[in-house]
Amino acid sequence: MVRSSVLGYPRIGADREWKKALEAFWSGKLEEKEFQARLQEIRLDHLRKQQEKGIDLIPVNDFSYYDHILDTAVMFGIVPKRFAYDGGAVPLSVYYGIARGTKDAAASEMTKWFNTNYHYIVPELDGASPTLTENKPLLAYREAKEKLGIEGKPVLVGPLTFLKLSKGYDKSETNAWLDRLLPLYVQVLQELANEGVQWVQIDEPILVTKTSDADLQLLNRIYETFAAAVPGLNIMLQTYFESVENYSDIVALPVQGIGLDFVHGATGNIQSIQASGFPADKILGAGVIDGRGIWKASLPGKLKLLDELAELVTPERLFVQSSCSLLHVPVTTARETKLTSELKNALAFADEKLDEIVLLTKALSSRSTEIIAEIENSDLTIQALQQSEERNRVAVQEAVASLRVQQPERSRPFAERHIAQQEKWKLPLFPTTTIGSFPQSAEVRKARQLWRKGELNNEQYAAFIRDQIDIWIKIQEEIEIDVLVHGEFERTDMVEFFGEKLAGFAFTQFGWVQSYGSRCVKPPIIFGDVAFTGEMTVEETKYAQSQTQRPVKGMLTGPITIMNWSFVREDIPREHIAYQLAYALRQEVEALEQAGIGMIQVDEPAVREGLPLKENEQADYLAWAVKAFRISTCTVQDTTQIHTHMCYCEFHDMIDSIEAMDADVISIETSRSHGELIHSFELNTYKLGIGLGVYDIHSPRVPSVDEMTSMIERALRVLDPKLFWINPDCGLKTRGLEETVASLRNMVDATKIARAKHVPTTV
Repeated sequence: MVRSSVLGYPRIGADREWKKALEAFWSGKLEEKEFQARLQEIRLDHLRKQQEKGIDLIPVNDFSYYDHILDTAVMFGIVPKRFAYDGGAVPLSVYYGIARGTKDAAASEMTKWFNTNYHYIVPELDGASPTLTENKPLLAYREAKEKLGIEGKPVLVGPLTFLKLSKGYDKSETNAWLDRLLPLYVQVLQELANEGVQWVQIDEPILVTKTSDADLQLLNRIYETFAAAVPGLNIMLQTYFESVENYSDIVALPVQGIGLDFVHGATGNIQSIQASGFPADKILGAGVIDGRGIWKASLPGKLKLLDELAELVTPERLFVQSSCSLLHVPVTTARETKLTSELKNALAFADEKLDEIVLLTKALSSRSTEIIAEIENSDLTIQALQQSEERNRVAVQEAVASLRVQQPERSRPFAERHIAQQEKWKLPLFPTTTIGSFPQSAEVRKARQLWRKGELNNEQYAAFIRDQIDIWIKIQEEIEIDVLVHGEFERTDMVEFFGEKLAGFAFTQFGWVQSYGSRCVKPPIIFGDVAFTGEMTVEETKYAQSQTQRPVKGMLTGPITIMNWSFVREDIPREHIAYQLAYALRQEVEALEQAGIGMIQVDEPAVREGLPLKENEQADYLAWAVKAFRISTCTVQDTTQIHTHMCYCEFHDMIDSIEAMDADVISIETSRSHGELIHSFELNTYKLGIGLGVYDIHSPRVPSVDEMTSMIERALRVLDPKLFWINPDCGLKTRGLEETVASLRNMVDATKIARAKHVPTTV
């Protein structure tokens, strides 16, 4: 019998109940007992929903108190020494300390989960002595069975993926670390088997990336060990985000099922099955419903694909499932009352994807008239949107066609521009600046809410924003920051703000997804051709500049970041969407320059996360991503200084592309991974202006002057002092006023120490 399966469900709740509970607990407004009860209520509600929808294999242990990789680390007692953990079940104070930092200990590094906008906490293995602190998958299985009668499918992060995503050990120690971890995994699986668990999902997404012979040896060792230890337990080895590498080796592993992504890895996985077949003794987990996108599936096409797969593996050996966890999409479209019916009818969030999975599962077993009609009708809404005016802006399409064949360049190379800019701005050695945003207080959020409700008119709201700008211009001047920002108080989100002012975008009311920890974002939907409709940032930036003699940067979000942090249309290539955005942003850059703004920051924190997982596709992506940035910025004068910002990424494999963007100054988040990035610059010369973030803004702790001085000095070992800037590692929107001011004071004090040590005069 064909069965339906889901790889994971969103944690946050339709009203972000999860986020609100976490933040209430962190602020001391919620006692731990009540906090635990609230999270259990949310967790059970999610399970109940999947049960009522008719999902056969419901995931358990996909829920998390922060992050599933952190969960795996603490389950095995892998806690950095600085948190003074002394064994046993890891308390929430330590768990959240690892994620967020404490007064005395820095948080662990946070980075992107493959090529998504989700962030995980990087496990630190150095000095750890792994032990099973508690069997989290078993507890989750028991809870689902006892509370709801659900025969859950426990989800674990696989050993190879966990090791590959961890830090703090040498590659030569990999086998030794596997020796430590394997017995713990075996213990978890044996306890699950003894409990009567039927299926366990072991996630190994690392298998869609380049897999070495040594990796395959480790993989065989892992799953042969599992097969010997729990011969009666059904293991679904789950991959996602792309097609698997070394297909023949993977499907030969001694497991009962192999899960493949037939959305983002469709071409490669289908070719592999057609060329090599699929084992007759295994279940194929067919990930045909997109776990990352928000568009309705073309169900006739999906059913055709499943029919073709069923001929190769037989229907009874098929699980119809999502391509990956639904963690990456909003919860439901049911409450989206403000979208046009044309657009809303073409959307499918997590709950709607459950319906699609169940419908396709039924269709494989029964081709009733009712089911087939429902399948065929799914395409009608997609076709209606395709024919809309929003997707057929001829002027935009013609402009992009022209840009595609051009090579955008600044009029003079950086070395010449740098001289002209220094003559104009006369900045000191190691100029200080911030990334753009300042704390958005409850007062700021309330004013925006009142304005959106119409209780503040446009003039009143603009006056309020100017007041906030005045406050923070004075604070920046008093702290002695060299290059100022207006603070972005008028902006809710760095992508949403621009999407609201461009044509081709739509916005949900409740379309939240988790980015990291309790940080939830509501990505815009790029559903039509993007077009510039008027100035977006000029008013606030021009006002801020009028209040100070110091330069104020204009602040924009770059085309690749807007694209990668939005849900985008699927009917045209992403490259074309990027150029549409770049063309629109170029017009805003030019408007800022015409208004007298001579420094303009075009942030691209999401370039790295869009990098394809397959190496043979990466160069092409980076080429058009760089081109899109240059389209946005190439038309300015030589003395106009273009800044950009990137964060949360490993940059060693794309330093050349970063330099090719030809930004006059780039600031990079490095505080959680400072040593690794510095090593990149030891191996690669960087000839443009650069600021390496000297403190972590994601933690509430105030770093000391000595800490920041140490960061500065290490960077100056490999970077040209004449091109070096000093800044926090990211925007300060989520931080409090007192900690922000204290941290920036320390940053400026550390800068003064560095200036005195290197060159005590201006350059």
